[in-house]
Amino acid sequence: MSRRECAFRAATLSIVTILTAQLIQARPWTGAELQGTPQSSEPPLTAGSDCSSCHAVDHEVVGPAYSEIAKKYAGQADAAVKLAERVKEGGSGNWGNSQMPPHFEMPDAKIQEIVQWILSLKDAPAARADPSGGKKYEYTLEDGKTVTLDFPLFVEGMEKDKKVTKGVFRGYELYNSYCFRCHGTDATESELAPSLRHALEVGMTAQQFLAVAMPGREDKGMPSWAGFLSEEEMTNIYRYVKGRSVGLVAVGRPPSESE
Repeated sequence: MSRRECAFRAATLSIVTILTAQLIQARPWTGAELQGTPQSSEPPLTAGSDCSSCHAVDHEVVGPAYSEIAKKYAGQADAAVKLAERVKEGGSGNWGNSQMPPHFEMPDAKIQEIVQWILSLKDAPAARADPSGGKKYEYTLEDGKTVTLDFPLFVEGMEKDKKVTKGVFRGYELYNSYCFRCHGTDATESELAPSLRHALEVGMTAQQFLAVAMPGREDKGMPSWAGFLSEEEMTNIYRYVKGRSVGLVAVGRPPSESE
């Protein structure tokens, strides 16, 4: 076995160990917790499972918004059966090419409760097309060129000090806790996996980033992060890597607003 293969297997084993520990620590859920939950809130099971890593009530993450699913199946007598089968067996094609993992381990009773809650959102407001609200942030590079982002990279008023927001700093922490094993420390080069900085340099969006990271790529040895990292956490990782890719965040620990 080559040195590269050994290193890749060691990194994969480390990631699997982390994911297993997270699943073991997961809090058990009972259907009684769903009682009294408002329609606009996620039931505890979806909030604590891999569901919330790929879906949200009012906007697309990796998969469609729950409200859009409800609208698509509204009025169909067999809607609950179809949705339950999709949750159980997984698949792709109905909403694009992203692969939804199967949930064979999830009891049918729990799946039915989740499905009934999703279908109850048929009258909810339409899904947001742009969760960021369309606001833009402009930053100047050292060579005088400007970069426009759809999220705040630095704390307002601290752009000259390069103090990143709490979210971006959290992204740095998460990246250098998990992602660096295969993609390189500080999003630099690596022999084990593609450069994430380069992927963002050529135009990968936040939604496309999540669509790869959350389900993973089993054929390439990349594990799924759904259920371990939330949408917010993965978005923070994206924002940190984006800051690195455009040359606004340097190698090493970036200064944060708490300093």
